[in-house]
Amino acid sequence: MQTDAVVLDVDGVLVDVADSYRRAVVESVDWVYGRTVPVANLQAFKDAGGFNNDWELTYAVALYVLAQREGLKMAPDNFAAHVAERGGGLDAAQSVVADMPSISQARVRDKWDPERLRDVFQALYLGSDLYREFEGGDPPFETTGYIHDEPVILAEETVRALTGRFDVGVLTGRPEAEAEIALDRVGLDVPENYRFTMDDWEEGKPHPKALMTLAERFEAETVTFVGDTLDDVRTAVNAAERDPERTYRGVGVLTGGLTGEEGRAKYETTGAAAVVDSVNDLPALLE
Repeated sequence: MQTDAVVLDVDGVLVDVADSYRRAVVESVDWVYGRTVPVANLQAFKDAGGFNNDWELTYAVALYVLAQREGLKMAPDNFAAHVAERGGGLDAAQSVVADMPSISQARVRDKWDPERLRDVFQALYLGSDLYREFEGGDPPFETTGYIHDEPVILAEETVRALTGRFDVGVLTGRPEAEAEIALDRVGLDVPENYRFTMDDWEEGKPHPKALMTLAERFEAETVTFVGDTLDDVRTAVNAAERDPERTYRGVGVLTGGLTGEEGRAKYETTGAAAVVDSVNDLPALLE
């Protein structure tokens, strides 16, 4: 596979976030409401699309838990499937809950507290010291933070191979400050002009705007975007539809929530140009 530029997602590609971001999602809901869903169920929400922002994923899981408390008889994966049918994302999750006449809508709305959920999430993920630095105040409780439990996936030799042969950019749903921490940890130096974070654009993946902008800045004819979710692949597919003068390829990795042959099949069905076990297989793929 030939390419001019390589754009990398962060979570599940450069670092493993199974015990950080995903753990923070389920534990934030449990902290606030005293019940939650298993971490394994989060993948169904991710597959539904529209949950590149893990704060919004947390809010959606909380909606499900509150609806379940009010009598909803539906497994988390089935709820996520209904969300997918309505286009994915938090708005779709709210719509699904609003169309359930068997539960008390008023009690769900009264108890749903995105602001508190975000506050707890940031405390659990960042820890007390980084919370004070990034959020500008005291955390709701003292903790060390899951951000320190993110094993590095990207190998040093992969960094050298990619940066030595291609223009390299980053496209992530992380806030800028949290993206900086991950990039420093893996030893990947990407100029600000060649990266997009949550702070840089409103649309979020799978909207193709950020990927297309990076292609323009690189003056690349062919761009390969590497991610760990179906929305990452959809981003490349959408860019190809919107910008036919360039070639965009989405490559899925099996180091995030999608794994094994089932994960490979989901990527391919969504339009992935290739699926690799790890980002460290990318240099060989691109030779």
